[in-house]
Amino acid sequence: MQIADKWKEFELIDAGNGEKLERWGKYILRRPDPQAIWPVKCSEKQWEKVHAFYHRSRDGGGSWEYRAQLPERWTIKYGDLSFYIQPTGFKHTGLFPEQAVNWEWIINIIKQGFKRGYKEIRVLNLFAYTGGATVAAAYAGAEVCHVDAAKGMVTRAKENLALSGLGDRKVRFIVDDVVKFTQREKRRGRLYEGIIMDPPSYGRGPSGEMWKVEDDLYDLVELCTDILSENPLFFLINTYTTGLSPIVLRNILKLSVMSKYGGRVYEDEIGLPITSSGLVLPCGAFGRWEGGN
Repeated sequence: MQIADKWKEFELIDAGNGEKLERWGKYILRRPDPQAIWPVKCSEKQWEKVHAFYHRSRDGGGSWEYRAQLPERWTIKYGDLSFYIQPTGFKHTGLFPEQAVNWEWIINIIKQGFKRGYKEIRVLNLFAYTGGATVAAAYAGAEVCHVDAAKGMVTRAKENLALSGLGDRKVRFIVDDVVKFTQREKRRGRLYEGIIMDPPSYGRGPSGEMWKVEDDLYDLVELCTDILSENPLFFLINTYTTGLSPIVLRNILKLSVMSKYGGRVYEDEIGLPITSSGLVLPCGAFGRWEGGN
């Protein structure tokens, strides 16, 4: 497992009984987490002393209970990267801190690509959400195309890029269905040295297009091989889909990208360290392909 343990402005204080207790900057949030099925370590009093508490509804979804003064949004930093944090519907904050392990890999592989002689590195980020990976790739010097079906998330990604002092970088922001956009890129002949995707288990495009990861992921990855450049650098798939083994991601990348371009494929889980117990909270999985040249 790869653990995002270099944070200074985020901390997973405790996790257990189906919840997690987190510090985002100077604010403490309490949210559900279905993976945390062991007992909590901290005292009940510490769990109650929070700025906001997300209560899950029996009918699905839920709502935030604000117990102390909290700004509408605030910022946290990870190294040179900065992000807005804002509690939103369905328990989210606009950032997944465990993704720091992927951000570091993206930055490193792009910088290594330039050292190996790449004149330009174009990266396509699909299901790109609020742009953590986009910011990382732009920071490393890549030209990025950021695609997400949700207009509000694309707006927040633009804000995160500017907040990190990267507003002048070459980044295109696209609100569109990922599959339809990729098909158009193929027809236009646009090619990329790197592709990133973080597909949901289920989803809808702007015009109601349906997405189901078990049915559609392989076909999308196969489609993406047609818009990789002659000498591509990397391909990253991240997933939070429960029950989808990292081995599945490895198999997909081997059958599609590796069979066409060579290189190597590997996979792993990602997680966050829990301060109170020393345990690790699992937070999804990735599959990575790296070019061989």
